[in-house]
Formats: sequence, structure tokens, C-alpha cells
Amino acid sequence: MGFTRKIYPMPGGDLIIDPADLKSFYLPIAERETAAPTTVDDSLKIQTESSVLTKPIENAVVPPSTLRIGLYNSTSSSIVYAYITGLSLSNNNAVCMMESDGSSVYYPSNPTTTGVPLSADCAIPLGPPGSTTWCTIPLMAGGRIWFCIDDTLTFLLNPGDTGPGLVEPSVSNTSDPNYYKRWDFCEFTFNAEQLYANITYVDFVCLPIALTLTNTSGVVTHVSGMASNGLDTVCANLITQGTVDGAGWEQLVITNNGSNLRALSPLNGIVFNSSLFMNYFTAYIASVWEKYATEALTIDTQGSWGSVQGTTSSGSLTFGDLGSFSQPSAQDIFSGSSGAFAAQTINTAELLAIGARLDAALNRGTLLSNSVQPNNEIVSTYYTNAISNQYAKIVHAANLDGKGYAFPYDDVAPYGGIDQSGEVNDPNPSELLVTVGGGNAYARMREKRGINIDEPPMHTLARRQDLWSGDVKQEIREQDLERGAVTKLRGQRQATRQEEVSFFSMVPAPLRRVIERCLPNINQSPFADRLVAIPNIIYTCLSSFFSLSFRTIIFRLFFLLVILLFWSLGFLRTGDVVRVVEQPDLLENTTIVGLDRWQNSP
Repeated sequence: MGFTRKIYPMPGGDLIIDPADLKSFYLPIAERETAAPTTVDDSLKIQTESSVLTKPIENAVVPPSTLRIGLYNSTSSSIVYAYITGLSLSNNNAVCMMESDGSSVYYPSNPTTTGVPLSADCAIPLGPPGSTTWCTIPLMAGGRIWFCIDDTLTFLLNPGDTGPGLVEPSVSNTSDPNYYKRWDFCEFTFNAEQLYANITYVDFVCLPIALTLTNTSGVVTHVSGMASNGLDTVCANLITQGTVDGAGWEQLVITNNGSNLRALSPLNGIVFNSSLFMNYFTAYIASVWEKYATEALTIDTQGSWGSVQGTTSSGSLTFGDLGSFSQPSAQDIFSGSSGAFAAQTINTAELLAIGARLDAALNRGTLLSNSVQPNNEIVSTYYTNAISNQYAKIVHAANLDGKGYAFPYDDVAPYGGIDQSGEVNDPNPSELLVTVGGGNAYARMREKRGINIDEPPMHTLARRQDLWSGDVKQEIREQDLERGAVTKLRGQRQATRQEEVSFFSMVPAPLRRVIERCLPNINQSPFADRLVAIPNIIYTCLSSFFSLSFRTIIFRLFFLLVILLFWSLGFLRTGDVVRVVEQPDLLENTTIVGLDRWQNSP
């Protein structure tokens, strides 16, 4: 999250995290002997908001257990390092890391000064592209698996009352030695009850990461992550969205030496520009408050409290005697934990549950269209309102199965609804395969092994039912089998097709500027999706016709002449019919088309 000043009330004193200190990266924890997180949840909250992992006061007594984790290199680089960090549940919640051999556990000592380097080598080297490196981990909470391409990461230690504080890489602090490196992470908790893991974009987007969990019965669950070019797709769409609504989405794109380095979440974007998105939700919030002044908003807490109803009055959304919410700012909505959505002193847990569902609806832009949250939510309606979290919309669209945490409460869903958070979990895990680099490596391995898949619900109806091979098909569809991107013999490559251009990009600049001024009104139209699709359909048809190569035209004319020649010579007798036969089962992701003949005569 954003690297800003935080004060956490703790027994005996406050834990203060202040970047204004001269050594902000090396001193994220104030040197106060009484300051320490009480529970594991406290530790994880501090880790999320300040990139520091600290042992809580409470100790854990859990029988030891281990899990195999495979780290699959699907990048194009032979220099990839992984790091595994967390709190050891079988060693009193102590901060721990896996050493470079992937099986030894490193428990760092509590240093006496800040910014102390690790005393063990914890960089796990991955093998060359296409290889899997196996690790064995103990029970851990707040676990993260980090990847860095073409370099190593820097982790440091600070002194703490309950043990060392592990200073982790940060994307919102330019003095962080890891800032200009290509790195990312996924999250997991492995305890006595289950393994839970998810891919996350709550802070930023950088490397594609996929998860494949196999349980002891051989059942597999999978989250696909982004394609290998996912970051570039996200950055391009953020820039485009910035030109559409002028809200500043393009400011979330971070580059280095002319290449995309990462895409920040809106909350981290606000860290660099405090005025970013300041008034983005203002009109929408006003409309919500107006709507629920005369109509009840129903929130299902999905807990023991059941459903509650609220109405707006005097600037507050009030839920009877439980409490109320003030109008949230953009920062409140993107964080889900500040201002209007901060923990309240009364009915804390229940109001947090209500706030989580309010926050999810605001990010998804559905609070005006659905007064029963989240039970009446439909995934296809998420982000269709022009005022919504466009970063989340773009990130979900860039994932091959549409899944991944794009904001803190992206796991909110109706009962039996479609998961958006990109998580895998099982009470009886056997092994977890974590793939970095995209390219749908898991689908290709599945083809070789013939693995059975337990397929979770799809993100959208458009994805059909072939979750694990869908991204392989996407790659094939992007190839022109006559013109480009097809591997020839001996590994040579044909010329790739030119980048696709939209119909809008072909419009003369003066006319395009006029259209751009009208786009906000067009986007709010209920027919916006259909209107936008029409010019692109026209362009696709025209470009398909005019983009045929001379060789392609000659080939097709020659094929037609051969058919006519066969007919004229009598090889195709009267009553014969040429039929196209599809044989879809010969190869999983390929359709073989052949010619068959049959005669209508007796």
C-alpha cells in the first residue's frame, strides 16, 4: 500500500511508521520498546500498509507440517530469483524466510540497529525457462512468494520488541533499492486448516503469476494470471482510459528506460500525486446519497448479523442503531480502510462487514443499479458505469480467466457467486505450483500429463468452459496462419503481422478531438457498449479484406480453379457434394478441417 505516515495503537504505546524520517526506507518502525503488534492480523495489516513484517506478541502452538511448492520459470530469462517470506506458525509466529536451497528455514536475529542485511542467502535461483524448482515450506501466515527477473531483491532487518522487523520491497518509495527492478509477489497462508493462496494486484501490476494447487486426491484448482504481455496490455489500456475520461489513469504507469516497469494501483498513485482522483467519485457519491434518501439499501453482511438496511440523511448513510458511514473520498474507496471505511469504536466487526460490501460496490460501480448488496450482483455489470475503478476493470480484463485481487475487497461476492479474487484453497493440499512469466505453462504441462481439473466457475459467460486451455487458444487466435507468428522448421520465424489498430485511430485528428469531447456522455448511455463495437466491427471487416497478401489471393484463386477443373473433368459427378468435416478431438486446442465426399445417388 502507500508508504505514508501510520500510527497503530498498541498495548503500552503507539507503533509509528513515518516516511519523513531521513532513513524512511530503513526506519519504517519507530524505535519504541513498547511498540509491537499483538496478533497475527495486526502483523499482516502493518505488512500490507508499510512493507514491514513483524512478529506479533501472541505465540502459535501448531504441530509442524510441510508443503511442496514448485516454482516454474515461464519467463524468457535464465536469471530469475524467488524469495519466500512469512511468519512461522510452528515457531511462535517468528519472522522467517526460506534459504536459497528452498528447504532450510532462516530465522533472522533481532538486530540492534536499523537497515541490517540478512545473514543468510535467501535468493532461490530458478532454473532455465521451462524448468521447475521445488521448495519445501513449513506452516506460515502472511506468506509471500516473491520473484525478481534479471536481479536479486534487497530485504533488510530492523530491531523490534518481539523480534526483527523484515523490511520488504516497496513500489511507493523511490529510495527503495528495489524500486527500479522487475519484481512481484503472490500471497499465501498455510496453516493446520488449509492452504490458501492468491495472486494480487492490490498494490501494483508487474509480472504474470499463475497458481496451480493439487490436493491429496489429485484434484487440481488453477488461477491463470496474465499472459506474458499482460503488463504492457494493462499500461496501454490505462493510458487509453486516461484520454477517454481525463481522470489521470495514465499516471499509474511507471516506466524505466522507455519500457513499462509496473502499473500502480490508484491508491499508490495517490501516494505520488495527492490530488489524483480527488473528485473522481464526487458526482457518483452524490447520486448514491440522493437515491438512498428515499429508498432502502440492503446489505447482507454474510455473517451472523444477517441483512441490514440503511438510508441516507444529513450526509451520512445510516444503518439504524448500528452506526453510519460518511461520504467516502476516492482514497477511502480505493483503500477500503481509511476515512469512511476505517474501523469504528462501536459495532466494529459488523460495520466493517457492511463497509466491505459498500466499498466493493463503489469500486465496481454497481451501488446505483443494485440496492441489494452483494446478493443481486452480476459479474457482467461490474465496471459498466463510467465512474468505477477502471484500474480494476483493466486488470481483470488482462487476466486470462478474469481473476485476481484488484482492490482490497475484490473477494466480496454473492452466495454461490463467481469468485473475482484469483484464489485457490484446499484443506488437504499436496503441492502448489507457482508459475512466473505468463505463457500458460500449466495448460501445456496439462496436455502432456493428462491431468484432471476441478474447474471453478468462470469469470464471464464469454469465456465458455475451457478455463485452462483458454489462454492457449487465445495465443493461437492471435496468429495469422498464412502471414505471421508461425514457427517454421529449424526454429525460424515468419514475419509477424503488424500491430492491430482500432477504427478510432484512423479517424482524422480534428474529428477525433470532437468525438473525444463527446465520449463521456456516450459512455454513460445504456447503449454505449453496442455503439463502441460498431466502428470496430466495420474496421475489422475492412482490414481483413484489404490485408490479404498477394500470395494469399493467388493461392485461393488457384484452389478455386482446381475445384472447377475437377468438376469439368467429371471427377466431381452430378449429385456429389463437398462437405467440410470438423474433427475437434484430434488435438485439444486445434480444429482439423478436411474434405469429405458422398454421393446422393442411390
